[in-house]
Amino acid sequence: MSTSRPAPLGRYPSARSGRRMPRWAVVALATVFATVLGVVVYLGYRPLVSAPITAERLGYEILDESTLKIRFKVTRDEPGQEVVCVVRARSRDGSETGRREIYVPPSDSDAVEVTTHIVTSQPPGMGDVYGCSADVPAYLTR
Repeated sequence: MSTSRPAPLGRYPSARSGRRMPRWAVVALATVFATVLGVVVYLGYRPLVSAPITAERLGYEILDESTLKIRFKVTRDEPGQEVVCVVRARSRDGSETGRREIYVPPSDSDAVEVTTHIVTSQPPGMGDVYGCSADVPAYLTR
């Protein structure tokens, strides 16, 4: 038969052992944590919401079996900023058949219309703007 012995004292904490944090300290730590979390979320979310550079396709024209002309508008918050845009041509089945990087120089206006030609590897079906960025590669600057 087994007999149960009491646990040695000091081995397991009792319900009253240890010091509790004062209530004001818990509230202060929670407030600091919430504030820091709010700042991090705001700074991380802000670039996702504001689009400093946007591009809108205005139209395209199929010139021949290997060339597409595309017209698009670039709008930027800072007109003095140079921008690079990637435009592409797609075939009727949706596959990409041509791509081109376009340098958009600084201007006085926040919106600029750009027209360019894209040479394609297959007959083009449509053209679109893939995207624009302020990170202009050195080989595109003038």
